[in-house]
Amino acid sequence: MKLDENIFKALANQTRIDILAWLKKPEVEFTDVPVENIRYMLQHFGGVCGSSIVIRSGLSQSTISNYLKILVQVDLVQTERHGKWTYYRRNESMIQNLGKNIQRDL
Repeated sequence: MKLDENIFKALANQTRIDILAWLKKPEVEFTDVPVENIRYMLQHFGGVCGSSIVIRSGLSQSTISNYLKILVQVDLVQTERHGKWTYYRRNESMIQNLGKNIQRDL
């Protein structure tokens, strides 16, 4: 994997970093949503609903949608669509590879 400057641009925003951290431990981080709902989303839909990320962030839906789009474009986050809802999860293999490449190249 070559280090892509777009990944670093995506990580240059604190909220996008926060989103990655929240998705690492969603049952702990999404306190505005009952933990049973988070577990259900993870088990049945493979991630956290975008609306839960909006609530957690306190930012507008359009801002979070843009941030998530950027994270998806650089493959740090993966999506799964169910009906009109989109669920988000971290791309753990990409994040691990990024860490290894930073260690190797920098």
